[in-house]
Amino acid sequence: MKRFIGAVCAVGLLLIGLGTGIAPADAESGATSWVWPLQPRPQVGRVFEPPLGPYGVGHRGVDLQGRVGQSVLATADGVVQFAGLVAGKGVVVVAHGAERSTYQPVSVAVRRHEHVSAGQLLGHLQLGGSHCWPDACLHLGRVAGETYLDPLALLGGGPLRLLPLDGPLALSLAGGDTPLVPPLLTVLSAGAATAPQRLLTGIRNGGDQALGCANLYACRSRSVETWV
Repeated sequence: MKRFIGAVCAVGLLLIGLGTGIAPADAESGATSWVWPLQPRPQVGRVFEPPLGPYGVGHRGVDLQGRVGQSVLATADGVVQFAGLVAGKGVVVVAHGAERSTYQPVSVAVRRHEHVSAGQLLGHLQLGGSHCWPDACLHLGRVAGETYLDPLALLGGGPLRLLPLDGPLALSLAGGDTPLVPPLLTVLSAGAATAPQRLLTGIRNGGDQALGCANLYACRSRSVETWV
C-alpha cells in the first residue's frame, strides 16, 4: 500500500511538471545557495539517492527530521508554481528561475503564483504522508527541468559520497570484533578537506532502510564515528 501511494504521488508530481530525469552534477543548473526550510537546522534522515534510470528505485530528494506543525520555509526567492494536494498529501512547489523546490507533506499556507522570499512561510509540517512514519519529516526536492538534483548541495551540507568499506573499520552490531554483514556503506563528507576525516559506517537492509547510520548528519547526532 505504501509503495502504491508513493507511485500515485510520483505520477501526480509529474503532472505538475516535476519530471523524471536524474543528474549527478549541478554545474549547469545556475543555482547558488538555499536556506534550510526547517529551523533550527534539522537532522537529515535520508539523503538523495538517484536511481540508475528515470523510473528506477531511488530517493529523489532528502528527508529532514522535524515535528508536526513546524513551520516550513521557502529555500530561496521564487514564485509558487503549485500549492495543493497530490494523492491526499499537501505539496508546495516553488520556482526559482531554472530550478524548483518541492515540499511535502505540508498544510499549505500560500497560493499559486504568489511571490515568496527565502525563509518565508509556505506551510506547516504534517504527519500524514511522512516518509519517516511514524515520525514527522519534510521531504525536500530539487528539480531543474526534468532533472532531479541533490538539495544538500545548495544547503551547505556538501555532497555525500557512498564508498565501499573493507577491513577493521566496520562497526559491530554488538560493539565487539564482529563486523556488520555486507553490504556496508561508508558515508564520507566530500566537503571535508582537513584531516582527520570522518568515515561513518552504516548498513542497508534490502537496499532501503538504514539499520545503522545512513548519513553524516544522523551519525553525528548519535555519536557513532570512526576516525582515520
